[in-house]
Amino acid sequence: MYIALLNTQHFMKTKFIVPLFLTIITLSAEAQRKRKAEIADTIVSNYQPADLFAPMFYPEKGTEIHSANGEPGPKYWQNRVDYHLKAANDTVNKVLTSDEVIDYTNNSPDALQYLWLQVDQNTYKKDARSNFYTDFAGVQTPHTDGYQFESVNIEQDKGSAKADFIVTDTRMQIRLAKALPAHGHIKLHIKYHYTIPAAFGARTDYSDTKNGKIYEIAQWFPRMCVYDASQGWDTLPFLGSGEFYLEYGDIDYSVTAPWDMIVAGSGELVNPTEVLTAKQISRLASARNSDKTIMIRDANEVTDPASRPKRSGTLTWHFKMFNTRDVAFGASKAYIWDAARVNLPGGKKSLAMSVYPVESVGDTAWSRATEYLKKSIEYFSEKWFVYPWPVAVNEAGIAGGMEYPGIVFDGITDKKADLYSVTAHEIGHNWFPMIVGSDERRYAFMDEGFNTFIDIYASDNFNKGEYAPKRDGEYAPGGGNPADEIIPYLLDPNAPTIMTAADAVTEKYRHPMEYFKPAFGLVLLREQILGHDRFDYAFRNYIHKWAFKHPQPEDFFRSMDNGAGEDLSWFWKGWFYNNLRLDLSLVGAEYINNDPKQGMKVTVANLDQMAMPFTVEVKLKDGTKQRVNVPVEAWMQNNIATFVIQTTSAAKSVVVDPDNALPDANRGNNGFMFK
Repeated sequence: MYIALLNTQHFMKTKFIVPLFLTIITLSAEAQRKRKAEIADTIVSNYQPADLFAPMFYPEKGTEIHSANGEPGPKYWQNRVDYHLKAANDTVNKVLTSDEVIDYTNNSPDALQYLWLQVDQNTYKKDARSNFYTDFAGVQTPHTDGYQFESVNIEQDKGSAKADFIVTDTRMQIRLAKALPAHGHIKLHIKYHYTIPAAFGARTDYSDTKNGKIYEIAQWFPRMCVYDASQGWDTLPFLGSGEFYLEYGDIDYSVTAPWDMIVAGSGELVNPTEVLTAKQISRLASARNSDKTIMIRDANEVTDPASRPKRSGTLTWHFKMFNTRDVAFGASKAYIWDAARVNLPGGKKSLAMSVYPVESVGDTAWSRATEYLKKSIEYFSEKWFVYPWPVAVNEAGIAGGMEYPGIVFDGITDKKADLYSVTAHEIGHNWFPMIVGSDERRYAFMDEGFNTFIDIYASDNFNKGEYAPKRDGEYAPGGGNPADEIIPYLLDPNAPTIMTAADAVTEKYRHPMEYFKPAFGLVLLREQILGHDRFDYAFRNYIHKWAFKHPQPEDFFRSMDNGAGEDLSWFWKGWFYNNLRLDLSLVGAEYINNDPKQGMKVTVANLDQMAMPFTVEVKLKDGTKQRVNVPVEAWMQNNIATFVIQTTSAAKSVVVDPDNALPDANRGNNGFMFK
C-alpha cells in the first residue's frame, strides 16, 4: 500500500523534500524514533520554537495604575473634562461660530504647568502638516483658515485672565502662570469661528441635495488632549488617518440654525417643545414604544413649512450627553426623520433614529436604516456591553462612514448590504472606542480591528444572516475565505504590522492591517485557540473593566491572557507585532503495525515562523471520519509533531486543517490520498 499526495505539483518546495510515496511498515518504538529523526533531517524549516515561545514577552511588570492582569490598577486615574458649547451655523457664509467653556479636572498626581488642546479644524489649513505626510502631498486641494480664535481666557482660583497660548498645527498649548495642582480644577473660555469645509472635509462637510444642503459637523470645538500615565500629554497632530484620543465627561451643547432645518445630534434633545411640532413630539413618543420604524417627518413634509414650529428666523436645538468623549451633529432642511425603540438588556430602552434626504428613500436603502441601527445596538448590547446613551442617530451624508458617540455619518447612496455593513460598523464604534476609550491615533487596531471583529458576528445574527457572512472592504474584500485572503499580506515584505502607528500605515495597507488582520486574529483566538466560552468571557471582561477608561495594547493582551487562562504571548508576538507566516505540512501517515484497526500515526511539520493549534481529519473508506485537535504546545520544542489517530478501517484521505480555517500559506502540502 502507498500514499499519494493530494496536490503533488504544489507539494514540492525549495526548502522541503519528501518522497512521493511512503511505504507503510510496522515499526518498533526504536524504529519509530529513527523514522522521526529521518523525517526531521529531510525538512528545512524557518520555524524556531525558542524564538516564538521565548519568555518575558511583557517588557515591564504590572503597576498600581495598569495591573498585571490587564485591568485598571488600584491607583488608576484619568482626568475629566466637561464642555458647555453654544454654536451657531451660518448657512449663508458656511461658518460655524461658538462660545465654549471647558471645565477641566486634573485627577493626576502631577501639577500641570501647561495644558494641551486639540484644534483639529487646523488640519484644513494650507500649511497644515497633514498636507505633506501622505502620497498625495503636493496635490492641490481646497483649504480653510482653520480655527479663528476671538478670545481665550482662563478661570482659576476665582480669578479670570487672558490666556497665554500658542497654536502649533492642530494643537494649542495654554501656558499657565500658576500650575494646575493635582486634583485641581480650571475653566477655559474660548470664543472662535471657522469656515466649514465642503466635500474635501471628509469627516466633516456640507453637500447639496434636492431639498437643501446637508451639514455634517464634527471636530467642531477645541478638545482637551489626554494626559495619562502612559504618555503624559498625548499631543500627536491630526494628520487625517489616525483618529482621536479623548477624555470623558459631560457635554452640554446648543446649535442655532435656520428655522427650516432639522438638527440631529449626539445625546438627548432636551428642548423638544421649542424646536418640534406637537405632531413630531407625539410621533417620537410612539417611536419610543415601537419596534417598527415610525416616521417623525416623512417625505411629503420635508418641503412643508408646517413641519416646523416657526416659519422665519432661527431655532436653537439644545442637547446633553453624559459620560462621553465627544459629540457631533448633522443639520439640514432636507431631512426625512424616522425612529424606533431599542430594547436593551435588563429592560432598558434607547431610541434609534435616522435622518436622510428623499434621494435616499427606498426599501433597499435608507428606509431600513433605523432597522439596521436598532438591531446592531441590540446585538452588541446583549453580547458585549449595554449601550449607555438614550439615543443613537444614523445620518445620511457624504462622509460615508464616520463614527461619533451616539451618532454615525453613513453614505447617502448606500443600499442593501453596503448600508447594513456601514451602519453596523459605525455604530459598533460606540463600543470601540467610544465606550472602551483606546488611543485611535496610535493604535488603530484597538478600535477598527475590534469593531470589525464584533461586526462579523453581528452580520451572522442580523435577520437570520440576511447579509452574512461579512465580506466587504473591511474584512475579506474578495468575498472568499478570510484565512486565504489574509495570506498575501503575510507574504508581502512591505506590509506593516498591526502595531504600526495609524498615521504610518499607507492607504494600501490601511484596511488590511488595521481592520482585517486584527479582526481575523480575534476570530482565530475565538474559533481555533480559546473557544467561544473562554474568549467571550475574557473579551467581555476587558470591555467591562475598561469601559469609559483608557486601555493600552498591553492591557488588552494581559486581559486576554489572564481572563482566558493562557499565555498567548506567542500569538501576540507572531500576529500583532510581526507578520509571521504559517505553513503546516503533512509529511507522514502510516498505520500502526500496518493495521488500520490499531490506528494511524501522523506526522506534521511546521515549515515557517508562526505556530498554531491545528486539526487533522482522517476520512475512512467506510464513510466515517476521525478528527484530532492538536494544541499549540506541540510546537514548543520541535518543528515536527507526531501523534496517533484512532482508526477502525482503511483510510481514504488525511488532511491538516480540513476546514481551511488557518492562514496556511501552502495548502497544497496539507493532505494525502490513500490508494
